[in-house]
Amino acid sequence: MDTTFDRIVQILREECELDESVEITVNTTFQDLELDSLSVVEIALECEDEFGIQIDLEEPPKTMGEFVALVDSLLNE
Repeated sequence: MDTTFDRIVQILREECELDESVEITVNTTFQDLELDSLSVVEIALECEDEFGIQIDLEEPPKTMGEFVALVDSLLNE
């Protein structure tokens, strides 16, 4: 079974057309990937659909680790 991180990375790669050569870790920031705020919102919407949750991006996470922690916390509510 894929982890939350693996599933989010897959969504990120598909939505932003990032190939496997782009390294994504828990410390990777959206800025590192050169994603603007609209791209982050689109990724959040895809994650909402994938995980069946509602993500509040009033204070958007800065790193992939923060984003994964946010999704995990919403899944555990």
